[in-house]
Amino acid sequence: MRDRLKPEYSVAAVFVAALFMSIMDSTVVNVAIPTLARDFDASNASVQWVVTAYLLSLALWIPASGWVGDRFGTKRVFLVALGLFTAGSVMCGVADSLPQLVLFRVLQGVGGGIMTPVGTAMLFRAFPPARRAKASQVLIVPTVLAPAVGPVIGGLLIEHLSWRWVFYVNVPVGLIVLVFGAVFLHEHREASAGRFDVPGFLLSGTGLALVLYAISEGPVRGWVSAPVLGAGAIGLAACVLLVRVELRRPDPMLDLRLLGDRLFRTSNLVCLFAYAAFLGLLFVMPIFLQEARGASALSSGLTTFPEAVGVLVSSQLVGRLYPRVGPRRLMTGGLVGLTVLIASMALLGAGSSVWTIRLLMFATGAAMAYVLLPQQAATFATISSADTGRASAIYNTQRQTAAALGVALLATVLTSASGNAASPGAGDFHLVFLACAALAAFGAAVAWTIRDSDAASTMAHAEPAIAAVAH
Repeated sequence: MRDRLKPEYSVAAVFVAALFMSIMDSTVVNVAIPTLARDFDASNASVQWVVTAYLLSLALWIPASGWVGDRFGTKRVFLVALGLFTAGSVMCGVADSLPQLVLFRVLQGVGGGIMTPVGTAMLFRAFPPARRAKASQVLIVPTVLAPAVGPVIGGLLIEHLSWRWVFYVNVPVGLIVLVFGAVFLHEHREASAGRFDVPGFLLSGTGLALVLYAISEGPVRGWVSAPVLGAGAIGLAACVLLVRVELRRPDPMLDLRLLGDRLFRTSNLVCLFAYAAFLGLLFVMPIFLQEARGASALSSGLTTFPEAVGVLVSSQLVGRLYPRVGPRRLMTGGLVGLTVLIASMALLGAGSSVWTIRLLMFATGAAMAYVLLPQQAATFATISSADTGRASAIYNTQRQTAAALGVALLATVLTSASGNAASPGAGDFHLVFLACAALAAFGAAVAWTIRDSDAASTMAHAEPAIAAVAH
């Protein structure tokens, strides 16, 4: 039975389920923060460490994931990471105190920080370049659906069960994927993994963790507060030193030389702006709905959910267009559409129809599909199988940074516009939506510099006459 299932199908099934669980976990936990504060009789600032500890643990292990997978085998490492994430979920659910919960979230972060990049490498090794667009359609499901359904599921679990089920919900999924992966996944190990890069591990983990901490805490504590300035300065210094160290090593943990590849570098830059805009919108829209319009958490989640439907519906068309049109025009058009749609949200007010908002969210998702699928298909087009693990570590580091940047930027703009008011009004969000649209516009400008010819291996099904004029 194991031999009957194609490796690409088994990898896709395992990775989609695991990535969906990992991404949804973050959005579900965010919904639980007020409940956790009440149950543990703690301040929101203290409970926020449930989120921050997970984020910092991710930041420490994502850069190391490429080497770990190449050295010990992607199947073994992925399943161990998934086991850690699942065990951490159980421990979080039974935690009796806030310090315990924070500690167990660190364990979850170790699993999540290794699981996602290693799974990404497995997926793009399993799918040949000509089928990368198909692989990207697979990636879209957890990447887009999980953030949308997370708040809905979180609201239902907390309202009808308890906050502990926010973590317990991961357990059955994790166990099923563990068994399926143990049976159907194939092992892959790189002989050229090299020695463990201790300086790279320490500098990348410290630098990224401190920078993400500063970005996350800046809107809350203030950008000129001592903890934020200190963490940011030390983190940036570590990142600068990391670049110098890694470029001189023959076997670096983060192979920054891969950014010399034009398509890989440009696609990652497009992803930085696109994810910052998209995830920033998913962060700010529920606040707009709940604070400015008085919607419940469940109603807010149901109103933002059409975004996921838009992506899933539109991706079917984009998958057919990609081999003929190529990434440049699809990504640029998608980001231009995203810019216009998000900018139009600045016209929304407290009395705007909820169906207008749902329609805008659906259209935003449909536009984002034109960015996500081509970007994911093209990013690894010129990366060899041997370099895919380390390239995946860079790609996932960039995505984690993009998410933090988008949220931090829009949170800062909202705080400035509302004057630190406890409950911002609808007018305070106008500038926030325009700032979000500006991120998408920058992404469109970068996307226009992509050359379709660089991604020709992923457009193998294009007709020769069409492929010849792609540039």
